[in-house]
Amino acid sequence: MQETHGLRIPFAWSDRHPVFLGRFLYIPGVYDHHIWKRIPWSDSRFFGNDHPVHIEFCSGNGFWLSEKAKKHPEINWVAVEKRFDRASKAWSLAQREKLDNVFVVCSEAVLFCRYYAPLDSVSEAYVNFPDPWPKRKDAKHRLIRKEFLEILQTILKKGSCVTLATDDRPYADRMIREFFNNPSWKSTFPDPYFICDFPDFGISFFSDLWQRKGLSIHYLQFKLDL
Repeated sequence: MQETHGLRIPFAWSDRHPVFLGRFLYIPGVYDHHIWKRIPWSDSRFFGNDHPVHIEFCSGNGFWLSEKAKKHPEINWVAVEKRFDRASKAWSLAQREKLDNVFVVCSEAVLFCRYYAPLDSVSEAYVNFPDPWPKRKDAKHRLIRKEFLEILQTILKKGSCVTLATDDRPYADRMIREFFNNPSWKSTFPDPYFICDFPDFGISFFSDLWQRKGLSIHYLQFKLDL
């Protein structure tokens, strides 16, 4: 059993399955039985209301999202993080701050979008500092690739935007190419299709870390234009 920051997965690895743990959804990564009815965000297991939903992928410890949730209580915020220790920290932070408009999902992003997230239901999406996996042999591990973009567009409402942040210029260029390879996405920024000054975006652990080291942050934004 895994346990950290007050969260405990209530079964052994051999008995693993998706489970709600009170504003926390745990979805096993190594699991082949994803037969799941897509539960609407208005269900009491999620938010219990029909407020707009914004979702952040690669949430880490949840600092960026929790700050957004405090500033925008009229929006429901979903943090998706595949590492249990980081997802637990995000959940603990939301609990400590009494943020009823935050829900944490411990899952791989593609997995959650493919089987669990309600279709055509998300107003905005964000991807904060995804691992660039710079070596060619590791390309299959990158989040921003053809498969994810195709699945992401099924859960976003038409006209919604996804905003991405990275300190890695080569990865920024690679992500731009991936979006341009899909005609459903249009950049909201002109050539070179990113900006380095986005004062309203907010501060995350990694943006603060890299900026203190003198690195530039590259912000990309693409609109779903089906």
